[in-house]
Amino acid sequence: MAFLPIMLLADAKDNSITYGFLTMLPPLVAIILAFLTRNVIFSLFMGIFTGTFMVNITGSNVFVAFFNAFVDMSEKMVGSLADSWNAGIVLQVLTIGGMIAVITKMGGPRAIAQKLAKRAKTPASAQIYTWIMGFFIFFDDYANSLIVGPIMRPVTDKLKVSREKLAFIIDSTAAPIAGLALISTWVGYELSLIKDAYAILGQPEVNAFAVFVETLPYRFYNILMLAFVFFSAYTLREFGPMHKAALRAHETGHVSNPKSKGVMNQENSFMLPKDGIEYSIYNAIIPIAVLIIVAIVGFYLNGLSSLEGEVLKAVEAAPYSFYAIRECFGSADASVVIFEAALLASLVAIGMGLQQKIFDIHDAIETWVFGAKALVITAVILILAWSLSAVMKEVGTAHYLVTVLSHSTPQFILPSIIFILGSIISFSTGTSYGTMGILMPLTIPLASAVGINTGLEGTDLHSYIVLNIGAVLTGAIFGDHCSPISDTSILSSMAASCDHMDHISTQMYYAVFVGAVAVLFGYLPAAFGVPVYILLPLGLLVIFLVIRFYGKPYFKA
Repeated sequence: MAFLPIMLLADAKDNSITYGFLTMLPPLVAIILAFLTRNVIFSLFMGIFTGTFMVNITGSNVFVAFFNAFVDMSEKMVGSLADSWNAGIVLQVLTIGGMIAVITKMGGPRAIAQKLAKRAKTPASAQIYTWIMGFFIFFDDYANSLIVGPIMRPVTDKLKVSREKLAFIIDSTAAPIAGLALISTWVGYELSLIKDAYAILGQPEVNAFAVFVETLPYRFYNILMLAFVFFSAYTLREFGPMHKAALRAHETGHVSNPKSKGVMNQENSFMLPKDGIEYSIYNAIIPIAVLIIVAIVGFYLNGLSSLEGEVLKAVEAAPYSFYAIRECFGSADASVVIFEAALLASLVAIGMGLQQKIFDIHDAIETWVFGAKALVITAVILILAWSLSAVMKEVGTAHYLVTVLSHSTPQFILPSIIFILGSIISFSTGTSYGTMGILMPLTIPLASAVGINTGLEGTDLHSYIVLNIGAVLTGAIFGDHCSPISDTSILSSMAASCDHMDHISTQMYYAVFVGAVAVLFGYLPAAFGVPVYILLPLGLLVIFLVIRFYGKPYFKA
């Protein structure tokens, strides 16, 4: 296997030879069950069990193998959570969830939205301010939906913006922004997947944060979708089912489809501010600013403490240079830093609420715990995804895959295949997280092997791997936008008080279009070596021209 770029674990290599195609069973079981059951937790669970059963069925006693497989599976789950990096990510996610609940209870995000709402005088400005709010709530996709929708809905209703368009804006500024943000509930998980997959290549010390940052220009779907929302709002032009909804709202005043009966409403006493309190923008700005500032400083200091040798000397010589910041941020333990920053921000938020007598200490802790509990399902998916990755390492899935496909897969097509496959899995499961957990351990070794087999090396090989990582992370979001069982899409429908299938049917038309542009003007030419600084402006131009000349106006001033 001279084409392999690294040394894989001996056991994994031996298992890939022993089991052959059967090494694909764990991820295939997870993917197929995701299609059939549309339940990512059950699918990941069964994928893990399939792998542990394979490595334990060495004798003729199936019952013993079944028992040993269950024990092995349990150990892998415990081992995943016992890892300090993984534990930090779980704590980070739960802590940010608690902080979100507290600042929402204090009315801070609502105060900011109300100030923006006062400036919205036209349908275009109402949509653009909703879009801007999505950027402000960058740290979590759930928080985006829970906060932005209920606040902006009265404004968009008054200006006759359809509920379908409101739900689309909310959904399109949730996961795409959280996936791009350097500080969010997503980043720790994405970093862990990247780090874990590089470990399969024999590179456990990879600078995962630096790789993550390098993928940002290649998040074609995220970037183009955000631009699509702005262009359509600014020009007041729509096409497809969304145009019909816009005409209905503008001409009849029916912001919701009168034929639909399944309007979803979002009401939750824990996430709504108390009656009678005075909303202050500082109740959101200060805790979030603490989170961001402490995280940035923490990245630098934590990374600096881990540097050594010539790199440390170079950083000490110019501590505030771009090189120093890049090296420190890249070497930082993001899982620990963001957890610490979120914990401090939570304490600041609780302290502010107590000082203003918005709640007592009992209510504050209860609200924080509720916010953390809301993201427990995310922690479960994380643990299962890590465990599935560990199983695939053990049975040698990645080794088998690169052996079979590295010579037969054209270099130029792999990123597009990864993007489409990610969208299919995400569509069937309704979750981006599970999709990333299934695909990332396969994508990085495969991209590395395909790249080396086609003559790439050094910087070119690294850039090719980064491109494919971007395809995984954005394909998962694209499929999520099209899926009727997506949690963020359901939340967006609830937040906009929109019929869920009305939201999906109007959004899918736009998502498929932007996804096609991402492939044709993004991943395909990028795999041929076209620079991203050419592709992004080209993609943005295509999006604008289609909206301008294919989209139809529906509003007359």
